[in-house]
Amino acid sequence: MASLHISQGTFRLSDTKTLRLDTLSLNAGESWAFVGANGSGKSALARALAGELPLLNGERRCGFTRITRLSFEQLQKLVSEEWQRNNTDLLGPGEEDTGRTAADIIQDDVRAPQRCAGLAQRFGITALLDRRFKYLSTGETRKTLLCRALMAGPDLLILDEPFDGLDVASRHQLAALLADLHRSGITLVLVLNRFDEIPDFVQFAGVLADCTLSETGTRTGLLRQALIAQLAHSERLEGLRLPEPDEPPACRALTDGEPRIILNDAVVSYSDRPILNHLSWRVNPGEHWQIVGPNGAGKSTLLSLITGDHPQGYSNDLTLFGRRRGSGETIWDIKKHIGYVSSSLHLDYRVSTTLRNVILSGYFDSIGIYQAVSDRQRKLTQRWLATLGVDDRTADAPFHSLSWGQQRLALIVRALVKHPTLLILDEPLQGLDPLNRQLVRRFIDVLIGEEETQLLFVSHHPEDAPACITHRLEFIVDGESYRYVSGPCNA
Repeated sequence: MASLHISQGTFRLSDTKTLRLDTLSLNAGESWAFVGANGSGKSALARALAGELPLLNGERRCGFTRITRLSFEQLQKLVSEEWQRNNTDLLGPGEEDTGRTAADIIQDDVRAPQRCAGLAQRFGITALLDRRFKYLSTGETRKTLLCRALMAGPDLLILDEPFDGLDVASRHQLAALLADLHRSGITLVLVLNRFDEIPDFVQFAGVLADCTLSETGTRTGLLRQALIAQLAHSERLEGLRLPEPDEPPACRALTDGEPRIILNDAVVSYSDRPILNHLSWRVNPGEHWQIVGPNGAGKSTLLSLITGDHPQGYSNDLTLFGRRRGSGETIWDIKKHIGYVSSSLHLDYRVSTTLRNVILSGYFDSIGIYQAVSDRQRKLTQRWLATLGVDDRTADAPFHSLSWGQQRLALIVRALVKHPTLLILDEPLQGLDPLNRQLVRRFIDVLIGEEETQLLFVSHHPEDAPACITHRLEFIVDGESYRYVSGPCNA
């Protein structure tokens, strides 16, 4: 019977950082989940189990012959590669889009069209097989890569945050599929930030802290300890105050009572396929909206129209902050009112810089820093770092050397620093452990309590929605397209 055994293992992460696993044994057919705070070493553990990290000391014995690992970082790299194939987001007339289809991605390592079609059917993405991978939504790309991970028939399957980016139905579908894989004898390892996402079939769990596997045991026993840690942390969040903005909030220059967003009969299409189909929507002062709908419904497309990042924004009837889109405003006139976090922004933040500079860039609405930073902005950034509990060493570390969760937390703070008129959070808690999710929710509560910021919030987890939400926009499947229902939450 195959097994993976590590004894007194020390694995190299960098010149100054290691992962320590004193003892860990995984046997064929078992299912494990590993949890821990952001930066605790969960993703490093996944790489160590897959045999991808140098072993400095100790022993690693592995009897598994087909190990497959899937992670957020792999998704980021793949999406970047697909866009770079044409080196442009917008192709000119006559230019051929050379991006690969979802079917190409799924069969990247194993060419088996029939198996590909079967997996796509199980994940509900058959209609996506002929679409370019780079145009898929976050949830759609996640399902595509999960299909690819299963193509080789692994005997040890390691999934780093498999549920992030999936809507409720897809998460249930994936959990059921993983349960089937477990019953079929595949050894499963799940690396998770959400304790409540550990599926019921999982037998064993481990907790990481400071790049050390501190405890292992049964799932139920460790979850009880984790919940106690959450309760203790919540007490320390009481009385939290956010650093002030570097200058008066931009909302004070707007006309009282004027709608912040007016969108009339919006249509967005790719290759004649409607993404937004005649959507009309209005956001008035004081309203905080939750936007819900399945993967691929067009939620992120709607938000990119608002932020000015979508080219079809100028072909639609859109008024933001009292100005009609295309009336002579610059992209910076739009962005000065907006704080924004999304998975696409995370993927786009590819510049070589530090965590500190990522937060500083929020004052300039840029990816990277290209102008002089004031002493006040530096001092305020230092206060934000202190609020996060980040020391100078981590603050000045390369952004991409940090864990995915630490990167996401920095991008959220980047969106908050100027106390924006409109805070747009598209799956902001993706990749965050329970303690940091609680911290971000507290940040939102405090910021909204100042009554100068309005919120647009997208999440596939209903429990993530802040208490301030007053209105709801829902994307509902209607044949091959969607219809839209909007209004007050208590309506």
